[in-house]
Amino acid sequence: EVQLQAFGGGLVQPGESLRLSCAASGFTFDDDHIAWFRQAPGKERKWVSCIDNSGDTTLYTDSVEGRFTVSRDNAKNTVYLLMHGVRPEDTAIYYCAATKAPWRWCKIASRYDDWGQGTLVTVSS
Repeated sequence: EVQLQAFGGGLVQPGESLRLSCAASGFTFDDDHIAWFRQAPGKERKWVSCIDNSGDTTLYTDSVEGRFTVSRDNAKNTVYLLMHGVRPEDTAIYYCAATKAPWRWCKIASRYDDWGQGTLVTVSS
């Protein structure tokens, strides 16, 4: 059974840092590209970042470019999202997702078959 579990969320103050983790099991982890999406209260789920199966290539949405860093440890079947300089607008439930679809589709939620349950990040003073 494919499982993705995101954790590490919590309440942080603006400007602080937070690291999210996504632990995977039940599939060959280094076959899949992994993405982070987020859904703010009352809004649609949006793509945040993706990393290719080898960890060599990453992409970020403009609003987090330079502040967030995605990485993966294929030996631990885990992907990380390091969030620096968080802002109130980063408040959302963060989801990780896995796909074998071609890399050019990495921003497209419908291309992801497997999703974690999400972890809530709240940025507030």
